[in-house]
Amino acid sequence: MKSIKIGILSDTHLVSPTESFKKLTEACFHDVDMILHAGDLTDPSILTVFPGKEVHAVKGNMCSAACQHLPIQKQIQVGGFTIGLIHRVGNTRDFEHHLIDIFPEADCIVYGHTHKPVCHRLGGILYINPGSFTGTGYAGAGGTFAILEVGETLQGQIYQIQAKNFGKL
Repeated sequence: MKSIKIGILSDTHLVSPTESFKKLTEACFHDVDMILHAGDLTDPSILTVFPGKEVHAVKGNMCSAACQHLPIQKQIQVGGFTIGLIHRVGNTRDFEHHLIDIFPEADCIVYGHTHKPVCHRLGGILYINPGSFTGTGYAGAGGTFAILEVGETLQGQIYQIQAKNFGKL
Protein backbone atom coordinates (compact mmCIF):
# COMPACT_ATOMS: atom_id res chain seq x y z
CA MET A 1 0.00 0.00 0.00
CA LYS A 2 1.39 3.40 -1.02
CA SER A 3 1.29 5.86 1.86
CA ILE A 4 -0.63 9.12 1.56
CA LYS A 5 0.93 12.26 2.95
CA ILE A 6 -1.45 14.91 4.30
CA GLY A 7 -0.48 18.49 5.17
CA ILE A 8 -2.49 19.96 8.03
CA LEU A 9 -2.82 23.63 8.96
CA SER A 10 -5.25 25.90 10.77
CA ASP A 11 -5.70 29.38 12.14
CA THR A 12 -4.11 31.19 9.20
CA HIS A 13 -6.14 34.35 9.92
CA LEU A 14 -5.34 36.01 6.58
CA VAL A 15 -7.74 37.98 4.39
CA SER A 16 -5.85 36.94 1.27
CA PRO A 17 -2.81 34.82 0.44
CA THR A 18 0.32 36.98 0.57
CA GLU A 19 3.44 36.18 -1.45
CA SER A 20 5.18 35.12 1.76
CA PHE A 21 2.29 32.82 2.62
CA LYS A 22 2.43 31.25 -0.84
CA LYS A 23 6.18 30.61 -0.52
CA LEU A 24 5.75 29.19 2.96
CA THR A 25 2.94 26.80 1.98
CA GLU A 26 4.98 25.61 -1.01
CA ALA A 27 8.00 24.96 1.21
CA CYS A 28 5.96 23.13 3.85
CA PHE A 29 3.52 21.19 1.66
CA HIS A 30 5.24 20.68 -1.71
CA ASP A 31 5.30 16.89 -1.34
CA VAL A 32 1.89 16.21 0.23
CA ASP A 33 -1.04 14.58 -1.56
CA MET A 34 -3.80 16.31 0.38
CA ILE A 35 -4.40 19.38 2.55
CA LEU A 36 -6.62 19.65 5.62
CA HIS A 37 -7.37 23.15 6.91
CA ALA A 38 -8.93 23.04 10.38
CA GLY A 39 -10.60 26.42 10.25
CA ASP A 40 -10.06 30.11 10.74
CA LEU A 41 -8.73 30.44 7.25
CA THR A 42 -10.69 33.73 7.43
CA ASP A 43 -11.20 33.93 3.65
CA PRO A 44 -11.62 31.05 1.16
CA SER A 45 -8.99 32.58 -1.17
CA ILE A 46 -6.41 31.11 1.24
CA LEU A 47 -7.17 27.68 -0.24
CA THR A 48 -6.09 28.77 -3.73
CA VAL A 49 -2.41 28.31 -2.80
CA PHE A 50 -2.78 24.51 -3.09
CA PRO A 51 -3.28 23.92 -6.84
CA GLY A 52 -3.41 20.27 -7.86
CA LYS A 53 -3.94 19.03 -4.31
CA GLU A 54 -7.09 17.59 -2.81
CA VAL A 55 -8.18 20.15 -0.19
CA HIS A 56 -10.63 19.76 2.69
CA ALA A 57 -11.49 22.70 4.94
CA VAL A 58 -13.95 23.62 7.65
CA LYS A 59 -15.27 26.94 8.84
CA GLY A 60 -13.82 28.48 11.99
CA ASN A 61 -15.22 31.07 14.37
CA MET A 62 -13.18 33.88 12.74
CA CYS A 63 -14.11 33.09 9.12
CA SER A 64 -15.70 35.76 6.97
CA ALA A 65 -19.16 35.49 5.42
CA ALA A 66 -17.42 34.30 2.24
CA CYS A 67 -16.67 31.02 4.08
CA GLN A 68 -20.31 30.21 4.80
CA HIS A 69 -20.25 27.45 2.17
CA LEU A 70 -17.70 25.52 4.26
CA PRO A 71 -19.02 22.94 6.71
CA ILE A 72 -18.51 23.28 10.46
CA GLN A 73 -17.32 19.69 10.58
CA LYS A 74 -16.36 17.09 8.02
CA GLN A 75 -15.49 13.42 7.97
CA ILE A 76 -13.32 11.92 5.23
CA GLN A 77 -12.02 8.46 4.40
CA VAL A 78 -8.34 8.11 3.55
CA GLY A 79 -6.63 4.77 3.00
CA GLY A 80 -9.16 2.83 5.05
CA PHE A 81 -9.06 5.29 7.96
CA THR A 82 -11.71 7.78 9.06
CA ILE A 83 -10.54 11.33 9.75
CA GLY A 84 -12.73 13.91 11.47
CA LEU A 85 -12.03 17.58 10.72
CA ILE A 86 -13.40 20.45 12.84
CA HIS A 87 -12.27 23.85 14.11
CA ARG A 88 -13.65 23.76 17.66
CA VAL A 89 -16.43 22.55 19.88
CA GLY A 90 -17.49 23.68 23.33
CA ASN A 91 -15.07 25.19 25.77
CA THR A 92 -11.40 25.48 24.88
CA ARG A 93 -10.09 23.72 27.98
CA ASP A 94 -11.76 20.35 27.53
CA PHE A 95 -13.15 20.10 24.04
CA GLU A 96 -10.96 17.16 23.01
CA HIS A 97 -13.24 15.02 25.18
CA HIS A 98 -16.27 16.15 23.15
CA LEU A 99 -14.72 15.42 19.76
CA ILE A 100 -15.25 11.68 20.01
CA ASP A 101 -19.00 12.34 20.43
CA ILE A 102 -18.96 14.20 17.10
CA PHE A 103 -16.73 11.65 15.33
CA PRO A 104 -17.41 8.28 17.04
CA GLU A 105 -15.99 6.29 14.11
CA ALA A 106 -12.82 8.38 13.74
CA ASP A 107 -9.32 6.95 13.76
CA CYS A 108 -7.92 10.50 13.73
CA ILE A 109 -9.47 13.83 14.71
CA VAL A 110 -7.99 17.09 13.42
CA TYR A 111 -8.98 20.35 15.08
CA GLY A 112 -7.77 23.95 15.47
CA HIS A 113 -8.73 27.04 17.46
CA THR A 114 -6.31 26.86 20.42
CA HIS A 115 -3.16 27.81 18.44
CA LYS A 116 -1.39 25.15 20.52
CA PRO A 117 0.02 22.25 18.50
CA VAL A 118 -1.01 18.78 19.66
CA CYS A 119 -0.24 15.33 18.29
CA HIS A 120 -1.09 12.47 20.63
CA ARG A 121 -3.18 9.34 20.97
CA LEU A 122 -6.02 9.04 23.41
CA GLY A 123 -8.03 5.82 23.58
CA GLY A 124 -6.55 4.64 20.29
CA ILE A 125 -7.52 7.82 18.41
CA LEU A 126 -4.87 10.14 17.01
CA TYR A 127 -5.63 13.79 17.86
CA ILE A 128 -3.90 16.50 15.83
CA ASN A 129 -4.08 20.25 16.27
CA PRO A 130 -1.51 21.80 13.92
CA GLY A 131 -1.40 25.05 15.93
CA SER A 132 -1.37 28.39 14.13
CA PHE A 133 0.31 28.28 10.73
CA THR A 134 0.97 32.01 10.60
CA GLY A 135 2.69 32.25 13.95
CA THR A 136 -0.07 33.87 15.94
CA GLY A 137 0.92 31.63 18.82
CA TYR A 138 1.91 32.58 22.31
CA ALA A 139 4.96 34.77 23.07
CA GLY A 140 5.53 35.52 19.38
CA ALA A 141 6.26 31.88 18.55
CA GLY A 142 6.68 30.98 14.90
CA GLY A 143 3.92 29.08 13.17
CA THR A 144 3.38 25.36 13.25
CA PHE A 145 1.80 22.72 11.03
CA ALA A 146 1.40 18.96 10.97
CA ILE A 147 2.03 16.15 8.53
CA LEU A 148 -0.09 13.01 8.73
CA GLU A 149 1.21 9.86 7.01
CA VAL A 150 -1.53 7.38 6.14
CA GLY A 151 -0.26 3.89 5.38
CA GLU A 152 -0.69 0.67 7.33
CA THR A 153 -1.02 2.96 10.37
CA LEU A 154 -1.54 6.67 11.03
CA GLN A 155 1.56 8.66 12.00
CA GLY A 156 1.45 12.37 12.75
CA GLN A 157 4.13 14.94 13.47
CA ILE A 158 4.17 18.65 14.33
CA TYR A 159 6.69 20.98 12.64
CA GLN A 160 7.85 24.45 13.68
CA ILE A 161 8.10 27.09 10.93
CA GLN A 162 11.09 29.39 10.74
CA ALA A 163 8.99 32.21 9.24
CA LYS A 164 11.86 34.72 9.40
CA ASN A 165 13.03 33.20 6.10
CA PHE A 166 9.72 34.04 4.43
CA GLY A 167 9.07 37.63 5.52
CA LYS A 168 5.85 39.03 6.98
CA LEU A 169 2.84 36.84 6.36
